[in-house]
Amino acid sequence: MTLFDGIYPFYPQQRKAAVFDISIIIVIVVFLTLACSFLLIIPGIRGRARLYWTLRVLLSLFVGVVIVVVQFTGDWETGWVQANTSYKSFSRAVVNADIGLHIGLEGVNITLKGNPVKQINETINYNEYFSWSFSSNYDRSYSEGLEKGLPSPILYVAEKFSSQSPCAVHRQYRISGHYASATLWVAFCTWIISNILFSMPALVYGGYMLLVTGAFMTFSLLSFSTVRNSPMCLIQIGAATLHVAYGGSFWLTLVVGLLCFVAGITVVALHHLNLDLLKTFFDLREDKAEEHQEMAEVYVNSYFVNKALAPPQPSETNSL
Repeated sequence: MTLFDGIYPFYPQQRKAAVFDISIIIVIVVFLTLACSFLLIIPGIRGRARLYWTLRVLLSLFVGVVIVVVQFTGDWETGWVQANTSYKSFSRAVVNADIGLHIGLEGVNITLKGNPVKQINETINYNEYFSWSFSSNYDRSYSEGLEKGLPSPILYVAEKFSSQSPCAVHRQYRISGHYASATLWVAFCTWIISNILFSMPALVYGGYMLLVTGAFMTFSLLSFSTVRNSPMCLIQIGAATLHVAYGGSFWLTLVVGLLCFVAGITVVALHHLNLDLLKTFFDLREDKAEEHQEMAEVYVNSYFVNKALAPPQPSETNSL
């Protein structure tokens, strides 16, 4: 076995690490466009209603963007460990690296970054994604990784989630992620319906739909958390063990779900306890006042008014 510029001849060059997910960028750009469009028209809203409109629109857009974005993120469960480990098969080279595990609804992302990045005449900075969605084949992706000669730590971690692994977590993660994604899409639909009801306005029904939105977000969390029912195999890398825990996307979904519950309960409670305050927040009382004010400003021709009020003149026939 010979080396050419420090690279084994049968190993391809390492892939460039993926920094951004295109789907996430597209979703964020769309919602930022909607937010900027609203900020352009906000100066045309007068008085305290400007603050109420800003709070309602930005809060609603925040809920919507979170519901969509978390479906494409890869940090529902995360874990990392620093260890001394073998680098590639058929090599005795040992490197010190950070191994990261990032689990999403549709797959797992495994990172490998050297400490330092330059070791054994190579740049150790990998970011590999293996999908288990129903439209893809995880085992085929794993086999392709074997053919490409990916580093041993990545292949070792990826093998734990394959369908042939004794860990038997592949099916659980695949089904749980699928149903969690489905319930999030239902939550997105109920979020759209709640905005339509608030604009009609049917305030109490919009509050009910916010409660339904929070409920489906909670169902997605329950669906994903069922993976903990299956015991996770130990991921031993060198002398260290890689442990996973709930990540940012899981907790962000929980926070936004609770926010929907709080907002929905507040709207329903105000509808029954203080309807005037609720109408003020949704800028309904001011609209009615402006309508009455506009209707009061009526211009009347005084000539026709005086003619109508003048007493009738006696005719010549009656005088005779």
